Amino acid sequence: MSKGISTKGVGALLALMLAGLAAPATAQVRGSGWELPLTLANEAALEAVRACAEKGWPVSVAVVDVSGETRVLVKGDHSTTHTRTSSFRKAYTVATLGPVFGFDTLSAFVEKTRGGLSTQALASLPDILLLAGGVGVKAKGEIVAAIGVGGAPGGEKDEACAAAGLAKIADRLPH
Repeated sequence: MSKGISTKGVGALLALMLAGLAAPATAQVRGSGWELPLTLANEAALEAVRACAEKGWPVSVAVVDVSGETRVLVKGDHSTTHTRTSSFRKAYTVATLGPVFGFDTLSAFVEKTRGGLSTQALASLPDILLLAGGVGVKAKGEIVAAIGVGGAPGGEKDEACAAAGLAKIADRLPH
């Protein structure tokens, strides 16, 4: 028998570390039942691609719902293949962890977890990416989807393009 931590022990340790981050969060996932319509998801994604392309940054954009399902994935002209994956993972991280940990932008969460004991544990979860470049889409006070961008020269630039996509549809989201 191994003297290391058992699988149950690792799971319990991870749960305790995540609970420490989640303590101040009070958001419920899918409390309103409102979902981002495909037309708005498409419009936001295309605007994010356009905002980056205007600056010469070939990117891909993903829009993901709070279940982690892809609503839209747009690979912009001249963007490289890995940008599809990074845009999805950024959107997925915001959409699935934002409601739990109470953040609207991936850069805010990256800053909050920087250097923390749970950062490596979070980063080891499937499809989680702790790099700036994603924004939450809120309706009725809760995150209902997220926009992730990959391919600009820096996460803050990816996030600015994601924010441009959100701004394009913000006036049509229920408050």
